[in-house]
Amino acid sequence: MGPHLDRPDPPWVMRTYAGHSSASASNQLFRANMANGQTGLSVAFDLPTQLGLDPDDPRSAGEVGKVGVPIAHLGHLHQLFDGIALDAMNTSMTINATATWLFSLYLALADETGIPYDRLSGTTQNDIVKEYLSRGTFIFTPEASRRLTVDLIEFSVVHVPKWNPINICSYHLQEAGATPVQEVAYALATAVGILDAVRDGGRLDSDGLAKVVGRMSFFVNSGIRLIEEIAKMRAFVALWDELTRTRYGVEDPKLRRFRFGVQVNSLGLTESQPENNVYRIMLEALGVTLSRDARARALQLPAWNEAIGLPRPVDQQWSLRAQQILAYETDLLEYPDIFEGSHVMEGLTDEIVDQARSELNRIVAAGGVFAQIDEMKAALVHAQTERAHAIETGIQPVVGVNLYHEQTGSSNDSLLLDTGTKSHLSADASEIARLIEEFVEFKRSRDSVAVELAKRNLLRVARSDDNVIPATLALAKAGGTTQDWADTMREAFGEFRAPTGIQGGAGVREGQMDALAERLRRLPGGPARLLVAKPGLDGHSNGAEQIAVAARDAGFEVIYQGIRQTPTEIASVARDEDVDLIGLSILSGSHLELVDALFAELRSRGVSVPVIVGGIIPEDDIGQLIALGVQRVFTPKHYQITQIMAQLVDVVAAQRNLSQS
Repeated sequence: MGPHLDRPDPPWVMRTYAGHSSASASNQLFRANMANGQTGLSVAFDLPTQLGLDPDDPRSAGEVGKVGVPIAHLGHLHQLFDGIALDAMNTSMTINATATWLFSLYLALADETGIPYDRLSGTTQNDIVKEYLSRGTFIFTPEASRRLTVDLIEFSVVHVPKWNPINICSYHLQEAGATPVQEVAYALATAVGILDAVRDGGRLDSDGLAKVVGRMSFFVNSGIRLIEEIAKMRAFVALWDELTRTRYGVEDPKLRRFRFGVQVNSLGLTESQPENNVYRIMLEALGVTLSRDARARALQLPAWNEAIGLPRPVDQQWSLRAQQILAYETDLLEYPDIFEGSHVMEGLTDEIVDQARSELNRIVAAGGVFAQIDEMKAALVHAQTERAHAIETGIQPVVGVNLYHEQTGSSNDSLLLDTGTKSHLSADASEIARLIEEFVEFKRSRDSVAVELAKRNLLRVARSDDNVIPATLALAKAGGTTQDWADTMREAFGEFRAPTGIQGGAGVREGQMDALAERLRRLPGGPARLLVAKPGLDGHSNGAEQIAVAARDAGFEVIYQGIRQTPTEIASVARDEDVDLIGLSILSGSHLELVDALFAELRSRGVSVPVIVGGIIPEDDIGQLIALGVQRVFTPKHYQITQIMAQLVDVVAAQRNLSQS
């Protein structure tokens, strides 16, 4: 037999990403998952919580409890962790712009339940750069966001020593189209930007900086190109060791260890033949577990049906069982690194290391990641455009989509595969209404004087050089809300609108689009104007950006003003810009409410213009959208962007012919 380890490695922390509708309902889901063998919590927060809005704010309408759990005050956190001992659970919180607030709520909960800070373990994501580049849940300027990130890191390293105060996320970069080289380089550039800020702030000595390095973690993606993904992870390990040793002088190899968790790729999950996603997910899990020297410390797998709608508990269980089979039934954890000495793997790893190091050095020389957000965003949009084009033309095969798409029977014939169109995890209107009523009552009954004093102190601290965590913790204990904190920070720092990434440079489909552009030019009435809009709080803008780029190539005049627009704003732009067509991109599940609100706003302005919708739209909802007046609905199965453009031209031509008659 080959060289076994003296004892098998322990398995990685096994998570499922969960949170929905209300804190108490999410608590029940957490407990069920833990009983199923989950060994770590990964909390999903709803968009209002991520963007510093309370449930009763008008901007939260239709978004509360949709893609995560709403947490507006300390009482909600008590409900969320009811019966779960904080000192016995490793808790990961996917939160960024409001990370200092949620972290402070967690500390306040620990205080009220008698848990010392040094017994808390977990992670706050706290990576704002990838929000500007791909995910969109930013609030403040890059400079202000960096300050808040550093404050959390410095407080945590001193007072909560087992906590990971930042989880730098290359996951979302790959979801936005990043190549392996870009994923490595951009993530490490983010780490350099943060570590330089900690070092240059002067609050920590060299030992303190080394501790920060030792507590930094990464959240990485694993795609379907198995060999390349393994090499990418080995490149991450090598470059991080090199970077922390040479740039920051960290000598202890334990502190230089590349610590990372993984959510495997969701971008590649298909709505067509969704059962194929089971195999994709398992192969992607192998990419971050096969190589012992570059193995994930925590892993969460998406559900096979995430391209269709919200997963059910049974779907999450299947994803957890895949991890358990990999860890407990195979011999994966019994051997040293099986790629040691492999010329192929070492050569590919060295190639990624060299290219990523070069790109990292370029970003640092150009002023660092916080100064390069516009350029990096544009590069990701271009990379995603090339990826979409490769799938559309068949250069990149996707089984069940552009290859072997014929099948026997329907994927939904089996009851096991019949997810329906709605998950019971969706928050129904009555439940959300009750939550909002309870929240309004909470605000009415709290000590408003104590809250106001805590807010004033927080504003003073934010405008100084002091760490904001103690003042934020005081606001949490005084009865402050998520929006109390965020509005105070908005007063101190202002808000920020990130670049769209679609400016400059042509797309990759010019030849295919010539006929469409010529058809548009021949239509009566002048140039065709398309308004691409993202209503609501969802910030995942990849789809909107790809449509905007392709539409420009097809001859449309494109108006795209970025994410988080209200129906009122969209209707006003449609009127003022005299657009021919509105295209909405909605991924948060709030499409029915937002489309209904948009049509009401259009009618109030006397605007009659066709509307199309794209996103994660359950089958039953498509009919409701059409009944509201939507002309076309596109879901992930509509991957051929050229065909989508042809349909947009058809809609404009029909509208112009109608107006001519």
